[in-house]
Amino acid sequence: MSQLRITEIFVSLQGESNTVGLPTVFIRLTGCPLRCVYCDTEYAFSGGEKMPIESILQQLSNLRINRVCVTGGEPLAQAACTELMSRLCDAGYEVSLETSGALDISTVDPRVVRVIDLKTPGSGEVSKNRLTNLDCLREGDQLKFVISDRDDYEWSRAMLKDHELESRCEILFSPVHGKQNPTQLAEWILQDRLNVRFQMQLHKLLWDDQPGR
Repeated sequence: MSQLRITEIFVSLQGESNTVGLPTVFIRLTGCPLRCVYCDTEYAFSGGEKMPIESILQQLSNLRINRVCVTGGEPLAQAACTELMSRLCDAGYEVSLETSGALDISTVDPRVVRVIDLKTPGSGEVSKNRLTNLDCLREGDQLKFVISDRDDYEWSRAMLKDHELESRCEILFSPVHGKQNPTQLAEWILQDRLNVRFQMQLHKLLWDDQPGR
């Protein structure tokens, strides 16, 4: 029986992506091979509880919410993550995956919306980007750039142009909470007429960095 190490399962409003504000069940998997300097989920690096996929599905059935986000850590670091997402889709859930993009996304069930966080230089993990994932992007996917300063913005803008990303899927630009001024980032986007969705982390505005919210 397949098992996954789970840090937490909780209900909240989606804080990011194009479903922001919608009630969502979050399944946070334990473990991550990256160490981004601005990481806000370091508590998910280790620990957690091993759970059979059947137990996870049973817990979700009691929550009565049809939208599920599989996140981490880095969820794809656990091999059984792809099986979990397929089982969720089979059960009728609307499933999204939040992944760093450092691991292969090609094996993810095509019914899953993949929200890929392409690491900017300011993350300290830009070398971990698996750029071959860009060739796997579909129209329904989302590609996120977390911006910590002007250099990150310029790098992200160049990536959009060099890889023609705006024509591949929806693009999200987010300021690093507490570091990049969000108004300034919004002005840069408007000045350059970028076809991207500006977003802030709703859950942080509502609950700061409280785990499980």
